[in-house]
Amino acid sequence: MVITLTMLVMGILLGFVGAGGSGFIIAILTVLFGVPIHTALGTALAAMVFTTLSGTYSHFRQGNISVITGVIVGGFGSFFSYIGSTLSGMIPVYSMHWLTAGMLFLSAVILVVRLFVFQKITSDRKTKEPGGKLYFLKRAAFVGIITGLLSGTFGIGAAPFIQIGLLVIMGLSIKQSVGTTMLVILPIAVAGGIGYYFQGFLDFKLLFEVVAGTMIGSYVGAKFTTLAPQPVLKSAMVLTPIVAGALLLIS
Repeated sequence: MVITLTMLVMGILLGFVGAGGSGFIIAILTVLFGVPIHTALGTALAAMVFTTLSGTYSHFRQGNISVITGVIVGGFGSFFSYIGSTLSGMIPVYSMHWLTAGMLFLSAVILVVRLFVFQKITSDRKTKEPGGKLYFLKRAAFVGIITGLLSGTFGIGAAPFIQIGLLVIMGLSIKQSVGTTMLVILPIAVAGGIGYYFQGFLDFKLLFEVVAGTMIGSYVGAKFTTLAPQPVLKSAMVLTPIVAGALLLIS
């Protein structure tokens, strides 16, 4: 119950600022509740299956998803997410704390690029597929492989990396990249969660407590998002992985 209530409060905050929060879930579970890092990684990744479902459906209804791109990138991503979850079990606990924290700091850098650079370039760019279907498939495979490995190995959603890949490599508009990222995350989270389960790093009781708290909290917090100024929301999105990474380093 304590974990659920903590995740409820965190979900409200993350829902309010519009941040993903998988890094925060990992940090809170390891630092406050003493959950082993690999179990925290598996739990955070599996929890994303549930937390992104509603977002995927909403973006699909609004036409913000490039379905073909999302399916192909997510397909490659899911396979390599499973491989990444297997690799994660081979990394020592102490090293995993540092590596996951480093990935969270890097995701903050990617978020800065995404929020303050690409946002100013264009918000209505059309999808480009130069070079034909084979070239499109190669680009989709590259984005899926890299982001799938990152998600599976470090238990993070890798949303900033996926968005940048969809923007720069796949040529999607900013609006489409946001929606398609949700679709890509779903198979990656499922496959990664299965990988952690087979290694004994997925606690279903803990998963239920995390999902129950974050889903209810984020739903409530999202109701108040319009009250916050855009600069505050953008700053909070960048600070979220930085704080989570810092917590992991001191644990």
